[in-house]
Amino acid sequence: MSDPMRPPVSRPHPGTASPRSGSRSHASLRTAVVWEVLQDALDRKAEATGRESLDVLDTGGGSGKFAVPVARLGHRVTVVDPSPNALFALERRAAEAGVADRVHGVQGDAHGLFDVIERGGFDAVLCHGVLEYVDDPAEGLRNAVAALRPEGVLSLLAAGLGGAVLARALAGRFTEARHALQDPEGRWGEGDPVPRRFTAEQLTALAEGAGLTVRAVHGVRVFADLVPGVLVDTEPGALDALLKLEAAAAELPAFHSVATQIHVLGETAGGTAGA
Repeated sequence: MSDPMRPPVSRPHPGTASPRSGSRSHASLRTAVVWEVLQDALDRKAEATGRESLDVLDTGGGSGKFAVPVARLGHRVTVVDPSPNALFALERRAAEAGVADRVHGVQGDAHGLFDVIERGGFDAVLCHGVLEYVDDPAEGLRNAVAALRPEGVLSLLAAGLGGAVLARALAGRFTEARHALQDPEGRWGEGDPVPRRFTAEQLTALAEGAGLTVRAVHGVRVFADLVPGVLVDTEPGALDALLKLEAAAAELPAFHSVATQIHVLGETAGGTAGA
């Protein structure tokens, strides 16, 4: 295994061809805000600990959309996911990125987390796209927090209620929009593939209830899912301009209520790696 203290050789952005700048892709619209916040938090955590290589857990990390770029920063990443197919894709993606020695996938889920990983063994935990699907979001999040070392960082990302309501309304599905607005789980109907959605207030309350100090809340994909793709494809500079608009709106509470996703950055007691 390579030296875990070696400095990172790159600072990749998920969905981009070059770190932080250069060519952009449509995929970056879905990850840009979260990635910037997460990367800054990891940088601060590494600086606070004096270690360039952190131990990071990605619960429900799937094929490694975040895990592999985090490993390319020089960190060791454990991915827990219930899908063997996703873990196979993770292994392949990590190998292609040259970070197979830094990425370890294990089959499991949020409720049985400590059947497969160590309690209190990680500097940072990613809990992205998990709380929508678990039977008990509070318990799932408590487990994710319990995986952290003291002064650990947790990145929480979940589906936003307001974005779903707005999307259904703009598609002319007004009854479904009203149903999502009134449904306790934020679902627009029986055919809704997402079991549960959250407001920023609900997600923040869950984080605080799990013992986290909330450092930042961001709205993710405020405009990206509403702008016609043809506009972004044909207008010179439109993609970069949209990315900048997303970043500018992400921290403003007024836009949290219409975001497709809500991102919360939290810390366990005494943390110093906030955004």
